[in-house]
Amino acid sequence: MGGGGQQTDRIAGTNGRFGTYTWEEVQKHTKSGDQWIVVERKVYNVSQWVKRHPGGLRIIRHYAGEDATDAFNAFHPNLQLVRKYMKTLLTGELEASEPSQDRQKNGALVEDFRALRERLEAEGCFKTQPLFFILHLGHILLLEAIALMMVWYFGTGWINTAIVAVILATAQVWQTCFIKLCFINKFREEHDQIINQSASASWWNHRHFQHHAKPNILKKDPDVNLLNVFVVGNVQPVEYGIKKIKNLPYNHQHKYFFIGPPLLIPVYFQFQIFHNMIAHGLWVDLVWCISYYVRYFLFMESHWFVWVTQMSHIPMDIDYEKHQDWLSMQLVATCNIEQSYFNDWFSGHLNFQIEHHLFPMMPRHNYWRAAPRVRVLCDKYGVKYQEKSLYEAFADIVRYDAVQIWFGSY
Repeated sequence: MGGGGQQTDRIAGTNGRFGTYTWEEVQKHTKSGDQWIVVERKVYNVSQWVKRHPGGLRIIRHYAGEDATDAFNAFHPNLQLVRKYMKTLLTGELEASEPSQDRQKNGALVEDFRALRERLEAEGCFKTQPLFFILHLGHILLLEAIALMMVWYFGTGWINTAIVAVILATAQVWQTCFIKLCFINKFREEHDQIINQSASASWWNHRHFQHHAKPNILKKDPDVNLLNVFVVGNVQPVEYGIKKIKNLPYNHQHKYFFIGPPLLIPVYFQFQIFHNMIAHGLWVDLVWCISYYVRYFLFMESHWFVWVTQMSHIPMDIDYEKHQDWLSMQLVATCNIEQSYFNDWFSGHLNFQIEHHLFPMMPRHNYWRAAPRVRVLCDKYGVKYQEKSLYEAFADIVRYDAVQIWFGSY
């Protein structure tokens, strides 16, 4: 069975005979219906399992033919339970002469990163603090109570309505966009629940897990698939220019970006969300999503959400798959925003986007503990750890949109 590996008579679950394989053999199994991944040097045939994977079939498909150890560790809080179910998928292991990493990845960097993760786990950085969640929830309820009291006492005049709208939008941002980070480990196993965001939990899982697994990688990260409305990065604009694709005047996208955020959630996301729920019969999710519109103030919340989530991604490297190690892949696709009480509050700790991506199961209130360790590791291996001011981050979004190629010149 390929790659010069030696066969044994040992049976490895439903996938047949247990063998040893080279990376060359593993990398042949990347097509639909024939997909292998490697986790901790063990080779798994996930060809049929992808259809039942709780995180969706795409996230496994993105790692077909690769070492998926770090992604596996990042997304599964109960590793022992998952490993038990994986036994039936085991088809072999890497040959003893094969390196643990594929495609010339830096093995020392990978091992040091995994050691860092183990130290952070031992220090309790992946455990949620209930008090933080209680205070966070109290903060949301207080804002909503203030808004209701203002309506009760001051009526529905234009000025009061505008103030109340800002307060409710702030509460809604915190409740819908950032509160999910409080539930990690304590209240979530394999699924985020953001029903207050008017989003199906299933849709969010499958979409957002892909983003974390392959950030800013074209054709793998859905967050950079912007339906021909925006072109991002340095590669996509060139391709659109060469092909003379002119769905929109892209040389003006830095101007119409200001129209885009208000439409992202009520138009683009909602189309995807409702299509997904109806197509898959997710009727409970559908009921929750409809109830969301009862008190949702659309445009302000959408602007806030988009600018905060994109300030750490859009100006970064956006390209096709380069098969980088987990640390390097996340660092070229994300950057941090300077820590301050305001920035932490305003962004829901997404100013620590690097740590959020490296350790997606880490509660947000512990990012600051991990950040100095990550920076030291990056300095050791020459991996750029980028941190910006909030103003610089927002300006970079517009600046990078503005410098895209004018396609009419091709």
